[in-house]
Amino acid sequence: MKLEFWSDIICPYCGLMDNRLRLALERFEHADDVQVVHRSFQVHPGLPREGVTQRQLLELHGISPARAEQLLAPIEAAAHAEGLETYHVLERTLGPTDHAHELLAFATDKGCGNEVWTAMFHAHFGSARNLWTQDQVLDFAAELGLDREETDRVLRERRYRAQVVADQREAERLGAHGTPFITLDATYAIPGAVGTDELLAAMTTAWKAAHPEPQPMQILGQAGGACAQDGCAVASRHPTP
Repeated sequence: MKLEFWSDIICPYCGLMDNRLRLALERFEHADDVQVVHRSFQVHPGLPREGVTQRQLLELHGISPARAEQLLAPIEAAAHAEGLETYHVLERTLGPTDHAHELLAFATDKGCGNEVWTAMFHAHFGSARNLWTQDQVLDFAAELGLDREETDRVLRERRYRAQVVADQREAERLGAHGTPFITLDATYAIPGAVGTDELLAAMTTAWKAAHPEPQPMQILGQAGGACAQDGCAVASRHPTP
């Protein structure tokens, strides 16, 4: 089963869903046969490169500090309840994530995409880390063991820029208006965050649809003569009452 997960590293619901996906896969009996593919979707591409605090961004949209607490505190509480001990949603800085997504696409080609996605969520929400400039992203990549010189060339050449843009256009074509957005076998869609149990149920539904259990055939007509390992017999068409 192919599970495609569109997200942005500054989306707090995406960080939750990355964790819930891991928890759901731990409980899914066919987890070894699930291909998880992370895809890019930038929710705030127009933010300044130096970043803006979450509080400032909310104020720009007319949301008061009190209302901000009401909106974001439950997300932090949910993260804590699910094992993410530190999860900064309100007290953090946000910025454009184009360079981060290009690194993630590069890491996917190197075979470590899923691990780097999770590490980036943990860095941003766990440590409120800024990953908006090429240098910030490059330092992060080097810490994870990716070759610094190769990664530097990839980022400065914008080698994955077209792929990042194509990812977002594909999500929008499928009907996504934001993140997180998950598809299962290109047949089922989950727009927005759902709980671990609901995600597991969706995965089970998609798996059963793609792997239907054999059903017994419907028998038509009366039983006739037949042969088996213990011999042959002629069925009576007029059984004795």
